[in-house]
Amino acid sequence: MNHHFITIEGNIGAGKTTLAHLLAKKLNARLILEEFADNPFLPKFYENPKQYAFPLELFFMAERFKQLKDMVHTKDLFQSITVSDYLFTKCLLFAKINLPEEEFLLYQKLFDIIHQQLIFPDLLIYLHSPVARLQQNIKKRNRVYEQRIPDEYLFNIQETYTSYIKQHNIKTLFIDTSNADFLGNEKHLQVVLDALEKDYDGGQHYFTLP
Repeated sequence: MNHHFITIEGNIGAGKTTLAHLLAKKLNARLILEEFADNPFLPKFYENPKQYAFPLELFFMAERFKQLKDMVHTKDLFQSITVSDYLFTKCLLFAKINLPEEEFLLYQKLFDIIHQQLIFPDLLIYLHSPVARLQQNIKKRNRVYEQRIPDEYLFNIQETYTSYIKQHNIKTLFIDTSNADFLGNEKHLQVVLDALEKDYDGGQHYFTLP
């Protein structure tokens, strides 16, 4: 396989972590999972976004940077492939949504300093789900602080991701997950595995699940 660093991205509730676990198992890959539960500002942010957005995003950026720098730059003789369930650039995308302009400009300066120290993935898998499906998934996994996320916030995240991917012509497998069941339907997972066997030019490459 020519893709040695694969990153999975998508909206809240899109199924990133589930797919990352499955791909890592199938590919015998090293797995990097976002440790969002360790962020003490996350529940507070959903209660009071204006007050807690800046410390929330700073904490996420620091933790993501430390994790990716430690794991991606450490060679593993037994696992040549790495699968991650987040893109470091999501720090900047979420900050753009959540922070007022002056705080965002400060945040962006910090981001630019540390982003250049990391390796960019060979391939991005973007899971695209309609907001109604995302809300179903959010309710199903039943994290208390997520239960009142408004549709508008999810739409905003979706637009920010897709705009960034298209603007930067990132090599992306864009997968429609409207009816995805990676755990229960082997054919859905096989579509992704087959797609990973191919080489791609830059830009978006669209896939639908059977």
